Amino acid sequence: MERWVCTVCGYVYDPAEGDPDNAIDPGTPFNDLPDDWVCPECGVGKDMFEPE
Repeated sequence: MERWVCTVCGYVYDPAEGDPDNAIDPGTPFNDLPDDWVCPECGVGKDMFEPE
């Protein structure tokens, strides 16, 4: 699965790890994240991420 990088702070969303602090299970592809999901480091939306 493809990892995605926040273009603002450099946080990497890794689908293998998910985002357990925000109830995103491991194995969740970036495109399946809820529309209201935000970067856990800086708070920007999904539109500020790009494939690694």
